[in-house]
Amino acid sequence: MEYQYEIPDSFYSLFRSPNRDTYIEALLIINEEYEYQSYFLSREACVRILSEYFSQKKIRMEREENETELDILETPANRILNWLLKSQWLKKLEDYYAQVTNIIIPDYAAIFIEAFEKLTSEDMDDTEIYIQNVYAILFSLKNDGRANMGLLKTALVNTRKLNKSLQDMLHNMDKFFSSLLEKDFYGDLLKDHLEGYVEEIIRKKYHILKTSDNFYIYKTDIKQWLREMQNDYDWIMAMKNREQGNVTEQEIIETLERIDHGFDDIERRIANMDKEHMKYVKATVVRLNYLLDGEDSMKGMIIQLLNEIASHEQQETMLAQTAQHMNLANFETLTEKSLYRKRAPRKNFIENLQPEEEHEELSKEEILRLNQIHRRYSKRQIEEFLEMHVDMDGNVKVNENTVKSDEDFEKLILAYDYAGKKNSRFMVNVKEEEVVDNGTYVYPKLTFIKKGTI
Repeated sequence: MEYQYEIPDSFYSLFRSPNRDTYIEALLIINEEYEYQSYFLSREACVRILSEYFSQKKIRMEREENETELDILETPANRILNWLLKSQWLKKLEDYYAQVTNIIIPDYAAIFIEAFEKLTSEDMDDTEIYIQNVYAILFSLKNDGRANMGLLKTALVNTRKLNKSLQDMLHNMDKFFSSLLEKDFYGDLLKDHLEGYVEEIIRKKYHILKTSDNFYIYKTDIKQWLREMQNDYDWIMAMKNREQGNVTEQEIIETLERIDHGFDDIERRIANMDKEHMKYVKATVVRLNYLLDGEDSMKGMIIQLLNEIASHEQQETMLAQTAQHMNLANFETLTEKSLYRKRAPRKNFIENLQPEEEHEELSKEEILRLNQIHRRYSKRQIEEFLEMHVDMDGNVKVNENTVKSDEDFEKLILAYDYAGKKNSRFMVNVKEEEVVDNGTYVYPKLTFIKKGTI
């Protein structure tokens, strides 16, 4: 740890303090003004800021172990500031020339305050920052001749941070499942879902699941640039020369591959987050239906009854009283009213069988008529299709532009069959194991040769 020898022992007392929430709030307020005032605040300014902030809310502070009677008599703002100075979350810097005592935030405290801000901030999501950093760095590597290996390593670091951020999001989604069972009323669960999960999570954090303006808008270009740089030997050698032999070609290629694998991991994590999101939505709908129909359905009434018996102190007495009015084995009350409506008895399987229909045997002429081939396109239409694609040599070479619709695809199949007949004007030549893929259709790479041109 970089600052482990500079951190005083009293620094960690904040985490054991009963007033730690108040102190953390105060640190965040001071840090906000500290950044605005170019990282320099006087003691009077800190007292004024804390006084204005805590005057708007009622706080109750307990006595600290190292506080004296005089410390307790101070105003809340002075008391908080003095304790933060004693524990060395803040430090005093005397300006004897201006006769002013300034308050500064030490480096080690700034790291923790930044962590507190991340836990409470609702600013731009980290996923957006990291993906934009990777995009900008790779764009510079691709187009700027001065870019070096340091930028490439920075892109790898941002890719790892993006993976870590998404993994933290995925782990944090578990807490919403436990909150489902804690809600006993339909309105409370619906409010928690709409104002908690949808508003705070989906729209502010997990919008990466539902929108394409965060990850996928950059992902295609990033993957394409990575492939181009991996296959560009001149670019790799130029990068190596700029480093003056401090890196090898293998190190550059391995770094590019790690970034590429990192983006594959990102896609898998987003897919897992989407699955967890769908599981939560489904569980929420089931729970809402249960709370909505719990008193009207037989299953809901039984669950409520069992929960009531389980929570009663005298369970055996409660169970005996219930047994006097209800037979839980048959799901029927001892009164005339039943908890459910009985189904009608099932009919015998054999009774439901219909007699097999007898079909008359077809004659020879009827069989031939049923098996007659009905062509959708005539011979003339097939020849016109081939004539449309004839080149200067009088041949038809099938390529990506030959088939543009289902009609062209059917005509190509019929043309292949037509070229194999004796009276055909064309003969076909098939190139083995070569296919044409135009993005919509996949078919063999054929060449139709007009007879008489050979």
